[in-house]
Amino acid sequence: MTTLAYDGPPALTVTTAFNHWELDPYLACGIAIAAGLYIAGVVRMRRRGDDWPRLRTVSFLVGGLGTIALATMSALGAYDDVLFTDHMIQHMILSMVAPVFLALGAPVTLALRTFRPAPRKALLGVLHSRVARFFTWTPIAWAHFVLLPFVLYHTSWYAATLQHTWLHELLHVQILVAGCLFFWPLLGLDPLPGRISYPARMLVTFLSLPFHAILGLSVMLQTSLIAGDYYRELGRPWGPSLSADQYAGGGVLWAAGDLVGLLFFGTMFFQWQRAEGRAAVRADRHLDRVERQAAAVVVGDDEPEAATDRPWWEVDAGPLAERVKRENWANRTD
Repeated sequence: MTTLAYDGPPALTVTTAFNHWELDPYLACGIAIAAGLYIAGVVRMRRRGDDWPRLRTVSFLVGGLGTIALATMSALGAYDDVLFTDHMIQHMILSMVAPVFLALGAPVTLALRTFRPAPRKALLGVLHSRVARFFTWTPIAWAHFVLLPFVLYHTSWYAATLQHTWLHELLHVQILVAGCLFFWPLLGLDPLPGRISYPARMLVTFLSLPFHAILGLSVMLQTSLIAGDYYRELGRPWGPSLSADQYAGGGVLWAAGDLVGLLFFGTMFFQWQRAEGRAAVRADRHLDRVERQAAAVVVGDDEPEAATDRPWWEVDAGPLAERVKRENWANRTD
């Protein structure tokens, strides 16, 4: 195979890592539209006097859309087809970081509360459709999220994405969508189909953790290069060797996958405890209300006037008025 002269980005240094950005006009336009719609929804909520948590706004705009822009248009995006390690960092951000922050922003809830009747009805129709229920069904969402990287890196699919720009961009979208379909129902902030109980959410999260380690180890121990023909033809004259780059990329997949997964597991456990606490408070209030009603009924059968919490002068006003009437009537008849 003939090695062509290298014509990729310059050597990755601290300086180029911060100033080597590549603007993707289509992606930038999509991010701007999503941010504009979200901000418009928040403004509409505030104008009609309803509150919308600021933390949700920050999570969606900065944590969600911001990390998507960082992963695709910063140096991570500029070097994702040159360094396998760089691509793996980008992959983890798009699949496990950005979807969680987008879900914490609860965009579907915001849309349902601010859309006009016709768009709201259309959105509800999509959420209740068979397609939405299928792709958010827990086994399908889990399989899509967990098995996608195995298929990507153990077939010729990844090499094809490096050779075709449109397929490379489509891969970014698919990785992001797979993360959203997996994490959004688990967080449960939006009224999406596929939501399950907290014990089941913990189990699904726990079952996804080992697969990142398994895939990372398989990449690190693989003797052949993933997309080796492409990287050898690229002829990168700087940075680590191709085998060292692949080894480091597998390590990133292993470590980052387990770290983010454990953090999400902890978040699920925290949400579960808060939900249990709120349920206990609601149960206590309900029992107190039932006990008060039962006490009022029992006391009301024997002593009608003692069954109320009114002041004594209001309680005695009725009998006292009747007694005065009887006395006045007696005086008149005498």
